[in-house]
Amino acid sequence: MQRFERRIAVAALAASATAITVARLLLGDAPDFQVGTLSYASAASVPLFFVLGAIAGLLAVAYNHTLLGAIAAGDRLRQLPVELRAGLIGASVGTLAWFAPELVGGGDPITQRTLIGQESLAIVALAFLIRFALGAVSYAAGTPGGLFAPLLVLGAQGGLLFGAGCRFAFPGLAIQPEAFALVGMAAFFTGVVRAPVTGIILVTEMTANVTTLLPMLGACFMAMLVPMLLRNAPIYDALREHTLRLERRVRGE
Repeated sequence: MQRFERRIAVAALAASATAITVARLLLGDAPDFQVGTLSYASAASVPLFFVLGAIAGLLAVAYNHTLLGAIAAGDRLRQLPVELRAGLIGASVGTLAWFAPELVGGGDPITQRTLIGQESLAIVALAFLIRFALGAVSYAAGTPGGLFAPLLVLGAQGGLLFGAGCRFAFPGLAIQPEAFALVGMAAFFTGVVRAPVTGIILVTEMTANVTTLLPMLGACFMAMLVPMLLRNAPIYDALREHTLRLERRVRGE
């Protein structure tokens, strides 16, 4: 909304607190994602999180362009019969699910495997590329899924790959790639949506981890700054402008 109103804030906080209470009564008190023990970042490794944030910001700009490009391509395909479009989407997702079932869906299992470093870096890199394109295409096609979960997947995978590279380049810093994966979730979300407080609270609450809070602040700062310097609009602003253009086109304005 990009504005703060007390009544809306009070209502949102009350609704969130109630929802969390009900969810924990039904599902238990465990966080959404399980992470291992992460140590506090050393002073020497903190600058690396700023670099991670800058990279996340660049990736966020690329993702926003990819998403908007996929939506524009989808608009051009609306001339095709809806049955044909539905068939193409179903066939594409079905083919991917047949050969790589772990890559389809909202992405929570992928995020969980990434946060505990369960998969090889080659698989993580390949999955990152596939999900980067798949998330944009899926959203443009109007299939269920939204943006939040796919952003967390990409942020975790990108952070893990960067952290693994830093551990190789700086073996004396005792770097934990999983910590970079966790921070990457918040940084990439911030870069795409431009809501750093939301990203930090979201990831902290979902992982029940606070040891990476300081690196997260630095990474989210850079993930926010880079897209602003590149004059890239937040994704929800861009989507709103796209919707308004469509409405004006329909009215013949």
